Amino acid sequence: MASQLKAKIQEDMKTAMRNQAKDRLATIRLILAALKQREVDERIDLSDEQVLAVLDKMIKQRRESIAQYQAGNRPDLVEKEQAEVAVIQEYLPAQLSEAEITALLDAAIKESGATSAKEMGKVMAILKPKLQGRADIGAVSAKVKERLG
Repeated sequence: MASQLKAKIQEDMKTAMRNQAKDRLATIRLILAALKQREVDERIDLSDEQVLAVLDKMIKQRRESIAQYQAGNRPDLVEKEQAEVAVIQEYLPAQLSEAEITALLDAAIKESGATSAKEMGKVMAILKPKLQGRADIGAVSAKVKERLG
């Protein structure tokens, strides 16, 4: 099953080339390189869900870099990373609101029957596919821990 999202990214790369949008093109090439790397490593064609997982990981890496660059007083690099995050986010679905995340969290806890932090894995297994690319999994994980703790 070929990924429609990956095809869209490839089309956007061609558009960026035609428009000579160098920074955008560089970021799109980074995305495609990361997708190709995963396909080669795992010998698979990525589905849209797997593409979202790669994009999520790329955003997380950039947010960590931004924090490091801010601590190192490097506004030039912070700006570059933020620009990359903006381009990557274009390919992610709309982010969920706090209320939507809370509703999904409540439903997952109810569905899994989890009552303690030891059962957090069950809840996260239910939540992760629903939240992929639509919320910060780390932040949601902290909320699950808090709720079950």
